[in-house]
Amino acid sequence: MTFEEIYRQEWGQVVATLIRLTGNWELAEECAQEAFAAALQRWPNDGVPDRPGAWLTTTARNRAIDWLRREAVGAQKLQEVAAMTYDSEPPYDVPDDRLRLMFTCCHPALAMEARVALTLRTLAGLSTTEIARAFLVPETTMSKRLTRAKQKIQHAGIPYRVPPADLLPERTPAVLAVLYLLFNEGYSDVVRSNLTGEAIRLARLLVQLMPDEPEAAGLLALMLLHDARRDTRLATDGALVTLDEQDRTQWDHTQITEGVDLLDAALRRGEPGPYQVQAAIAACHATARTAADTDWPQIAALYAQLPQTPVVALNRAVAIGMADGPAVGLRLVEDLAAGPLNGYHLLPATRADFLRRLNRHPEAATAYREALTLATTDAERLYLEKRFADSLI
Repeated sequence: MTFEEIYRQEWGQVVATLIRLTGNWELAEECAQEAFAAALQRWPNDGVPDRPGAWLTTTARNRAIDWLRREAVGAQKLQEVAAMTYDSEPPYDVPDDRLRLMFTCCHPALAMEARVALTLRTLAGLSTTEIARAFLVPETTMSKRLTRAKQKIQHAGIPYRVPPADLLPERTPAVLAVLYLLFNEGYSDVVRSNLTGEAIRLARLLVQLMPDEPEAAGLLALMLLHDARRDTRLATDGALVTLDEQDRTQWDHTQITEGVDLLDAALRRGEPGPYQVQAAIAACHATARTAADTDWPQIAALYAQLPQTPVVALNRAVAIGMADGPAVGLRLVEDLAAGPLNGYHLLPATRADFLRRLNRHPEAATAYREALTLATTDAERLYLEKRFADSLI
């Protein structure tokens, strides 16, 4: 396991555990950073410990103890931190420090986007650049949001604690949004694929914690249905393989069955929400025996049930184009060109694909070239390079 992988896997646990013990957000992040810096210096010579998370947590705890002693914090708090071990069980009902911290970050006093961004930064260790990309906003904008969120927590005295059961539902939408973006960050970049497993693990915990919340089950179903295709999404050279070209026999059909069963159970509650609708779209793809069997009219109808964000509008345009023909899809995509998706690589990539299907190859080449300049991962760039080369023939 590389240091990068260890960082992504353990960062959130170290920070969440230290916040639980010290009650100091900034101290927890600072001590975690020092622990990882120490690991970067020592592990190349000493070797990676058998339990890197335990090593990092203990090192961060020792840094926190030093700080508490310097600041002459009360003896009881110092004893609590000193007694903490990696395997310590917290005295709360929420079964995981990271999930607990999610509910803390998602305090209703914070704006929704601030809750999500702060949790992604604190728990997943995503950089400001990565979070800005997930929100489709400039990095400077996201940096200001994170700063304001931390200041509000400090000035408003928002406590680090698990809300009582009757207050959990009001924070659930933000927690679901965190898990959704966490999954997407790992799903869109093979280097960060461990994030998808972490998102699925936390989503399972949330479903156990809130078994009567259909949107939690819908989100878990959505993740499982997408993740079932993970081994077919890249070619041997690392290029992205589109859905219609994937080897469906290699999909994880056990996971697909689990996702569909979860979705069916959630829908029977009669409270359909955005995650259940998106899971239904994923199920249309996952249960089609071939690409030609895909029920595109149904997918387009499902997209119409979602809040019409720019990305949803783009996806709906794709579905309509697949159902009614590329000329129809192209008109819808071009209508989106002057909106907030300007600069989003999938807009010119989608336009290019419709132009290719219409045999307008020179125009397709121009659109593929634009998408290439905006692509954010190597897998996407390799795919677009191939499409661009094919459009020149």
